[in-house]
Amino acid sequence: MTKTLLEMKKITKRFPGVKALDNVNIQVKEGSIHALIGENGAGKSTLMKVLSGVYPYGTYEGDILYDEEVCTFKNINESEAKGIVIIHQELALIPELSIAENIFLGNEQASKGIVNWNETIKKTVGLLEKVGLKIDPLTKVKDIGVGQQQLVEISKALSKNVDLLILDEPTASLNETDSKNLLQLLREFQKQGMTSILISHKLKELLSIADEFTILRDGQTVAKLDPKKETVDQNVIIKNMVGRELTNLYPERHPQIGEINFEIKDWSAFHPLDGDRPLLTNINLNVHKGEIVGLAGLMGAGRTELAMSVFGRSYGRGITGKVIKDGKEINVSTVDKAIENGLAYVSEDRKEFGLILMDSVRKNLSIANLKSIAKRNVLNLHKEVKLAESLKEKMNVKTPSIEQITGNLSGGNQQKVVLGKWINTNPDVLILDEPTRGIDVGAKFEIYKLINDLAESGKSIIVISSELPELLGISDRIYTLNEGKITGELPAAEADQEKLMTLMTKSGGSN
Repeated sequence: MTKTLLEMKKITKRFPGVKALDNVNIQVKEGSIHALIGENGAGKSTLMKVLSGVYPYGTYEGDILYDEEVCTFKNINESEAKGIVIIHQELALIPELSIAENIFLGNEQASKGIVNWNETIKKTVGLLEKVGLKIDPLTKVKDIGVGQQQLVEISKALSKNVDLLILDEPTASLNETDSKNLLQLLREFQKQGMTSILISHKLKELLSIADEFTILRDGQTVAKLDPKKETVDQNVIIKNMVGRELTNLYPERHPQIGEINFEIKDWSAFHPLDGDRPLLTNINLNVHKGEIVGLAGLMGAGRTELAMSVFGRSYGRGITGKVIKDGKEINVSTVDKAIENGLAYVSEDRKEFGLILMDSVRKNLSIANLKSIAKRNVLNLHKEVKLAESLKEKMNVKTPSIEQITGNLSGGNQQKVVLGKWINTNPDVLILDEPTRGIDVGAKFEIYKLINDLAESGKSIIVISSELPELLGISDRIYTLNEGKITGELPAAEADQEKLMTLMTKSGGSN
């Protein structure tokens, strides 16, 4: 019988005004890949922070048994000394430092206070080989892609002699190829005897790799599933996660598409640091009133660069071309002018560009349109509270209060706050960049409904997504990009993943 490596018993964790974990139990077998699943706010990350000592012993109730020993970790160093290493959803790498420096930061290969760089480089090369990353260890982290950064984080974990590796949404920011490579790496680690706990909202990935599943809902353990003993599929998992069946992952849509409302014509841009390197070349696209247009492309195709260059010329240099709304060219040369002309952009990185995490929900909801709650440049707090309460209800933001710190909300609710912030500007055109990244199926469904409602009210919507099923499920029409050029355009009803992928890898342009 396989040994239980980890057991967490009756774990309860409270924050002011909320019980995040309520008598949670989980058992993880040695050498297994264990999936920890739940909606945003279900308590997954909190449970792992209890395990790793981020929330130290004494701040929670219950017991942690690791390798048959009761553990009372007071900090993350104590859990790492036991071989428990967590890789958080937000990568903890320093962009300006090299790969080698990042891997051994805090664990320097030094003698008498002097770093042995030869040893550092040698060990880094060995660790990078283990994760299949062939790259100069002196390369700065800022100069490598997100998928490679994820592998650097895993290399850093391996440098600490890890026995139990916890990965929180490791593929959320990765393309399909990088995601497959990462899952294959976990299988290789498993063959070597390593145990993993995998937190992810990508259910197909979990079903392809996990040996067992623990599902949390509202801070409680609601199911423990073993595919060897029972049928475990997407429907079973979703029903346990959300407490109900989702018969369709995408809400029913009845589009009422009007005339062309928004156009980008002959749009070109160059890299902000290299004026000779083209980012975008002669982009032409349009969106009708009430239409949801998808933008598909592989990582680096230019989707986000297009969105940011159009929205206030926030990215790129040497930008040329026209933006037309309601048949007239509009000025989008600054973010303020873009907003004044009815544009809104929801960034793919809500934590970096979408929200002020240390501020309240109230302030985040009102910040993009302070004019609406001010008189003679003086904010009316009563109006702000009324506005925030109204948007909280409209967006179904789950929070004890509009005064809650936004950074304490789950990912799905943070995303609703970002959308609410921009809806408050009453835009005619919304550009949504990865609007459901890192959020669960229940929250995704709510976001899709909000997008549908906005389209039905006559808004023009552009959705950028790395998930092709998502674009196919919510779009009316889809453009594809590759190497900064439009390579195709298809009605969603005539598209499938194979057709889109063919266009996404096509060179040249169609316009």
